[in-house]
Amino acid sequence: MKRLVAFDLDGTLAESKQALEPDMAGLLADLAGQVAVAVISGGDWPQFEKQIIARLPQDADLSRLFIMPTTGTKLYRLQAGGWTRIYADIFTTEERDSIIAALDDASRQTGQSEEKTWGQQIEDRGSQITFSALGQEAPIDAKKAWDPDFAKRKRMQAIVQGQLTGFAINVGGSTSIDITREGTDKASAMRALAEHSGIATQDMLFLGDAIYPGGNDYAVKAAGIDTLTVRDPAQTMTAIAAMLAFLG
Repeated sequence: MKRLVAFDLDGTLAESKQALEPDMAGLLADLAGQVAVAVISGGDWPQFEKQIIARLPQDADLSRLFIMPTTGTKLYRLQAGGWTRIYADIFTTEERDSIIAALDDASRQTGQSEEKTWGQQIEDRGSQITFSALGQEAPIDAKKAWDPDFAKRKRMQAIVQGQLTGFAINVGGSTSIDITREGTDKASAMRALAEHSGIATQDMLFLGDAIYPGGNDYAVKAAGIDTLTVRDPAQTMTAIAAMLAFLG
């Protein structure tokens, strides 16, 4: 059994932007009581608080839980009774402005600026900028139906890649494109986690629903770290239950 199990969030532990279901929260807490557990995803800390932290059992041992927002460019740990940010890799003003300009242009070129939206399309998360085609508050059904084959986002991704240098542009979630500094992805997050935790990457396992070329979980597999592709949160629950059974 691995010493650390890492998870993507949306589509893996929960539906997009939704809180953990009670059964999932219980399983995740049980696993964190046995091995180190990390959650790495594109959302920022407030989203993690709402989706994960607030849903975990109050008596859960969270001392081995690593929360890694914005594709792992930030790390939070529970220290002295409170959640503390350990590090963050924040964009400069110039980097932020160039990314937003490229996203605005790609959105216009592909017609995404004309889509019906629920909330803002572009969100500055400090160390990551995320474009959500239908807006940050879009309903799940609309998000799932919008780009199931990733074609719309891959077209936008290609346009943005042609305009920016020094950045990683990855398709994520159901409607999103996540932009971080070049060399920053979930694989670099896993390596930073290994450095911080003292657990080697060969002793880690990553579970995600986007472990395919161009997906924002694929970098972990490409880096040679063991991965397990899951279809949805239900399949993740089955995997966690199997791990717990193995741990006894």
